Amino acid sequence: MAKTGGLGDVVNGLSYELAIRGNHVEVILPKYDCMRYDRIEDLRVCYEDLWVPFDGQWIHCTVLEGRSEGINFLFIDAHGEWNAFNRGVLYGHRDDAARFTFFSRAALEFLFKSGRRPEIIHCHDWQTGLAPVMYYEIYNGLGWNDARFCYTLHNMGHQGRTGAQLLSQCGLNAHGLMNHGQLLDDQHPHTVNMMKGGIVFSNFITTVSPTYMEEIRFSEQGQGLQGVLNRHGDKVGGVLNGLNYGVWNPELDPFIPSHYGPDNLPAKFANKAALRNRLLMREAFKPIVAVVSRLDPQKGVDLIRHSISVALANNCQFVLLGSASEAWINDEFWRIKHQLNDNPDCHLEIGYDEELSHLIYAGADMLVIPSQYEPCGLTQMIAMKYGVVPVVRSTGGLADTVFDANYADKPFEERNGYVFNDLTHDGLESAMGRAIGLWHRFPDYFRQLRLNGMRQDYSWNQPGQDYINIFNHIRVK
Repeated sequence: MAKTGGLGDVVNGLSYELAIRGNHVEVILPKYDCMRYDRIEDLRVCYEDLWVPFDGQWIHCTVLEGRSEGINFLFIDAHGEWNAFNRGVLYGHRDDAARFTFFSRAALEFLFKSGRRPEIIHCHDWQTGLAPVMYYEIYNGLGWNDARFCYTLHNMGHQGRTGAQLLSQCGLNAHGLMNHGQLLDDQHPHTVNMMKGGIVFSNFITTVSPTYMEEIRFSEQGQGLQGVLNRHGDKVGGVLNGLNYGVWNPELDPFIPSHYGPDNLPAKFANKAALRNRLLMREAFKPIVAVVSRLDPQKGVDLIRHSISVALANNCQFVLLGSASEAWINDEFWRIKHQLNDNPDCHLEIGYDEELSHLIYAGADMLVIPSQYEPCGLTQMIAMKYGVVPVVRSTGGLADTVFDANYADKPFEERNGYVFNDLTHDGLESAMGRAIGLWHRFPDYFRQLRLNGMRQDYSWNQPGQDYINIFNHIRVK
């Protein structure tokens, strides 16, 4: 109900997996005004007067609860002139550090005052980095000391760097915590690093793939936090994200006209026709190459742009669905869209449309993911489930899930895509050329690659067990 990317998929999928294993799971979110309220059942007030200390005042909040897909959700509704969560968007404001730190303090205050005593509090990314700090620095002194924190890093590119005054605002001792062993950013003087706080104070830290954990510990992808992670190396580990097959499954998907699976793959191709029809592309004996991605420097926007010309020059059709993170990227892709507007083999959809993304996966033959770095990536897992062959750069979770059809050190039945190493036009062209060539010249082998991907298990089953093991390792016995 409040999703802009993979983190939303992860919280949803992992929560559901933990719940069906018999655990009591609750998810706490801000009550945004722009949520998908149609996806929440039985929304009602569960705590009327929550007064949260913040910035020298007590801010009045109400806590609501509702259910979605069998999971209990709790929403912090902040009242008053600040209007913390009624902004029309989830994030993107100059006071985001204060907004999410207030949310973290409000969530802890609610758990404390309502008498809830979770064994594990699982926090995600910089927005909740100060939650374990506040717990150990404030709430332990109030007698609440039986919770343990797991902290998951989804993207090191956003660390929540902010001024030291935020610590005083949320009730922390700025003087005592602003040192290199705790919250002081190692690269920027007088700066709080909220993600660093989460790493230092949590009981276990995970990332969303094993390869990404190695990259952020031992390369520049740690973006300044390599030393912190290695000082706390005895409590870190990479757990590959799972995919919620209740949402992403071509055999059940309500957003596609023709259901299919590995045992009736030909039924996929009615979706290809439906995709062409929806996007006003011509019917032709050509593969459809797709990109479904945020248009962000992390995602390799130069190579995404180049993949359009590579596909069209090699007798393919091309579909893109993506929303831009920066104005210059948005302008550039709108320029390309206008330039190719009359091309019956190409369609660019600038924006985010969840329902359309399902149809693209169902109709496409190949998916291009040329990321500079990719902590995990779910699109390649979705693609494989839908019988789409991924073409990816070898980094992070892409390296953990996609194995090259020609060069992987795997038996053929485990090979499922095409991989390139160099973040260059030549690298992309090589991998795309091999994939497109296989589609045109060896259709039986291409079909087998589809089936290899569809038969691999990237569900939450194994990651769910990994997290249970971590929780059992850190919880108070």
